[in-house]
Order: sequence, then C-alpha cells, then structure tokens
Amino acid sequence: MCVFVTGASGWIGSAAVTELLAAGHEVTGLARSDAAATALAEQGVRVRRGDLDDLAGLRSGAAEAEAVLHLANKHDWSDVAASNAAERAAVETFGEVLAGSGRPLLIASGVAALAPDRPAAETDPSRAHGPASPRGGAENLALEFVERGVHSVALRFAPTVHGAGDHGFVSYLTAVARGKGVSGYVGEGANRWSAVHRSDAARLVALALAKAPAGARVHAAAEEGVSTRAIAEAIGRAHGLPVRSIDPDDAVAHFGFIGGFFGMEMSATSTATRELLGWHPTGPTLIEDIDAGAY
Repeated sequence: MCVFVTGASGWIGSAAVTELLAAGHEVTGLARSDAAATALAEQGVRVRRGDLDDLAGLRSGAAEAEAVLHLANKHDWSDVAASNAAERAAVETFGEVLAGSGRPLLIASGVAALAPDRPAAETDPSRAHGPASPRGGAENLALEFVERGVHSVALRFAPTVHGAGDHGFVSYLTAVARGKGVSGYVGEGANRWSAVHRSDAARLVALALAKAPAGARVHAAAEEGVSTRAIAEAIGRAHGLPVRSIDPDDAVAHFGFIGGFFGMEMSATSTATRELLGWHPTGPTLIEDIDAGAY
C-alpha cells in the first residue's frame, strides 16, 4: 500500500514509518525542512516538501496515496487557535480528497478530557466539536467522513509516548524540575497519566492500518495510568532533586503551560484495542525509562 504520512520525521512518525516499511508498504513523507527530507530519504521514503499550511500539497499527497496517516501537528502553544485551525483544515482536506474512495485516513488524537473521573475507553466519544475546540475537533471531523466513504480511524495516543530522545511532556517536566531545583507534582499527585513506549505506539499504528475498521477509535496506552506523583518522584531520583507538591493554584506559574495538564486525570484503557488489533505492548514502562536515564 502507498501511504502518505504527515509528521513522518517526528517522534512517533519516524518510528511508525519504520514499521510501515517493514510491513512492505511504500511511504511518502511530508517534510518541512532539509534535515527532515534527508532523514526520510535515508529511510527509503519518498519525500514531499511542505507543511500543514500547504493545503494544495496535502491534497496532492492524499490523492496520490492509497492511505493517509496524519501524525503532524503544529503544537504552537503561543498560538493554540492557529494550531487548531491548521489541524482542522488538514483533516478536512484529506477527507474531501478521500471521500467515496474507501481509502484509510488514520489521524492522531489523544485521551485528554475524554473521561475526567475514570480511565477513558475507546467507546468514549471526543468532546471536541468545531473549529474552536482542541485540535479543531479533528477526531470527530475525521469520523464524520466515514458516512462519506472514508475509512477513518482515530489513533488516540497516551499523553506521554516515552523513550530515549523524547521531547514531549515528560522531557518538559524534567526541564522544569532541573530549572527550579525541585521535581513537583500538582496537589496530592494522585491523578494519573496513561503511557506507552514509542516502539509500541509505532506498532499500533501499523496494526491499525492493517486491521482497524472504519470508525474505530484505538488507544495507544500500554499503561492505564501512572500517578503524576510517581512521575515526579522518578524525575527527582534521576536528577538528584527533592520532590514536593505544588498547589493547584500555582501550577501554571510553576510548570508553565503544562501545569494545566499535569493536574488532569488522563488515564485510559486499551483492552478493546488489544483485542481488536492483537496489540501486545512489550516496551519498558514510563518509570523504567525515567530511571534508566531516558530523560
């Protein structure tokens, strides 16, 4: 299968591309920079230069492919509205191109705010609707295209896709801890984050392309939930820092933008995903990665 991948050189994307190539797929990767283009070409990936604002390029990439894997996101915390708008426009573009074709459209999503008081399940619908909502309501938009003949699948990733080289949330928390001289958690630190190792997330992507039915929501969550206090304690051990609670009212001031997330319950089950796809995570746990020096 010829697969057009956005975010192909990113943290999850580059690992997913390796899995797709190993499965015998041909991959075209979207590349914003010369460095990304070179890295993709060295993997044996056909390179399409462009970014999420280049809707004509996205349209052409999707039209030439047999499947689209959309993993890119601007993640511009200084202009969240622009990031949300770009995400929605990209998914709308892909949906319009693939309408009536039955071709797969797999898009990255997350488990945040699906079920604030319990582990989120695959049956929980996204609460994000419309252009002004998180990620521009892209998950619901993509799934709406199922009625128009698109084989849409939502890939819901845990808030931390961890491993050596990760520059995501745990890396940011580590940088804050080192800068402040203390590894903090919000309140009692009893809220939990689901987690998945990068290698397991990449295998899930390849399995979802091969097996997930249209309209499916799959959860890349190897661990249902790791308490944020345990995360802070592991960061403290790894860097020889004291660990303490941060008052919820001071969370954003202490942690920056991530303070609004670190106090949230973001646990998720993956029981249905494992049964559907035959997915069996084998990578190290988040705490094992932190203790081993990944951050």
